[in-house]
Amino acid sequence: MNLFAIPSPSSLWTTVRSGGAINAACSFAALWALVKVLRMLRWRVKTTQLLGPPRTSLVYGVSRDLASSHDRAATYERWATEYGVVYMIPSVLGQTNVVLCDPKAIAHFYARETWTYVKTPLTLAFLESSIGKGLLWSQGETHRRQRKALTPAFSNAAIRKLTSVFYDSAYKAKGQWDNVIESSKDDDAVIEVQNWMNHISLDTVGIAGFSHDFGSLDGKRVSVAEAFDTLGSNQPSAVDTAVFLLASVFPIILKIPNKRQNLFKKLGITMEQISNELLIRSRREKDADMSQGGEENSLIGLLIKSEGQDAELHMSVEEVVAQMKVLLLAGYETTSISLTWALIELSRHSDVQTRLREELLAFGPDPTYDQLKANLPYLDAVVHETLRLHPPDTTTLSPQAAEDDVLPLSEPVRTMSGNMTDSISIAKGTLITISMEAINRSLAIWGPDAKEFKPERWLTEDGISGKAKEVQGHRHLLTFVDGPRACLGKDFAIIEFKTVVSVLVKNFVFEMRDGPDTPVEVVRGVLSRPRVVGEDGTGVPLRVRRYE
Repeated sequence: MNLFAIPSPSSLWTTVRSGGAINAACSFAALWALVKVLRMLRWRVKTTQLLGPPRTSLVYGVSRDLASSHDRAATYERWATEYGVVYMIPSVLGQTNVVLCDPKAIAHFYARETWTYVKTPLTLAFLESSIGKGLLWSQGETHRRQRKALTPAFSNAAIRKLTSVFYDSAYKAKGQWDNVIESSKDDDAVIEVQNWMNHISLDTVGIAGFSHDFGSLDGKRVSVAEAFDTLGSNQPSAVDTAVFLLASVFPIILKIPNKRQNLFKKLGITMEQISNELLIRSRREKDADMSQGGEENSLIGLLIKSEGQDAELHMSVEEVVAQMKVLLLAGYETTSISLTWALIELSRHSDVQTRLREELLAFGPDPTYDQLKANLPYLDAVVHETLRLHPPDTTTLSPQAAEDDVLPLSEPVRTMSGNMTDSISIAKGTLITISMEAINRSLAIWGPDAKEFKPERWLTEDGISGKAKEVQGHRHLLTFVDGPRACLGKDFAIIEFKTVVSVLVKNFVFEMRDGPDTPVEVVRGVLSRPRVVGEDGTGVPLRVRRYE
């Protein structure tokens, strides 16, 4: 070996180039670390430092504990009791979340959402990849524009016209159940009700939103329903949870394929295919002048109209398809989950079921839209108690502050330094967490019977505690959130909910198949769904018989 051999120019250039690349990478890493340190220092100076639970994991803080908990709401509530109505929790890779359990602070937050408080890069990336740049994804001026374009489809006048659609789906299910019971050897039958609530919700949103009957109540296979069901049958693994938590710091991780990510991607593709097909068909009908009068106040009519609107209400084709995917998701998932929980609670509480049936039978014929809103107080109480105890969307996202802010509090909290304060400073970049489940079921807010299914609380003025009345949301609930992001389809969902429950309870008696104490757990699909312990997928079998 010649120790004095002179290296070739090309090898020298390769060495210099590789060395330059290494130096550049090191410089970039150092700059990134410096920026992180400076942001952390600014955050510590600008944000009120609060008490909170200790870190249980160097990597995940307490995030993995929360993700694996069977009752996250109880955990958040316990911490509020221990550390105050606003506290801090350690999160992934050194991040810290400020948790709000104070009605005044929550109202301030919701009033400024989409502007002062915005979605994180992880949330935006996930929503864009699964349902597109629609109302759930958009923020600020884009959100205001999209919401304004869609609002007429959810007006009282529009929903009043759709009430007959809700009844049609409910009575179609009733007819099918009559056949099932008649063909059984006994006077009753075990019916997997969650599956039927899915069918009712999907067919209803198809007709009401897109003038299209999916036919799932008639037994037709619907690709989007199969995609939703597949997600519900495949629970996230520990690896899935770890990947999603780490993605809060490195959103690019979401691009790494895994089974659950692939299922979400398949769902998004399926919803997009269906949305495009419905959109093309509706455009053809409009061009051929086949649409009926008033079509432009239907959702599909407004979406088509928005494509040709001026800048104020214009939506691109991409945005139009995204809105259709949002409606499919909301119409299928949230309503069917709420209906299923209502039937579970009515099966557990036969006295409530009997009282509700008596009110409905005494009323007589099927109530109209206005009567559903104003003339059936116990039905209204059962619906809202279900929405209080079991909000269908329990996803706990953590928006971040886009600018410095100060959150007012309804009661003082102790800071890390030991001082008491009735407001907290929030620095730009701070992550904010609100658990709607924890607020809806809080003993401190709703009183000692907060964990009980008790519709009677809605029937008298003093049935709602003073602290609960401070919650700024629909009927003092966070189920539909509040502020600029308050659920646009709230009235649609409530009237559909009331319609279906009224038809089913008037005609059938429900019991838990294995007795009133049958345990029910919560499993994760797209959203969290109930499941009778021991059942596959999201099975909720109830014993059903005709009321005679």
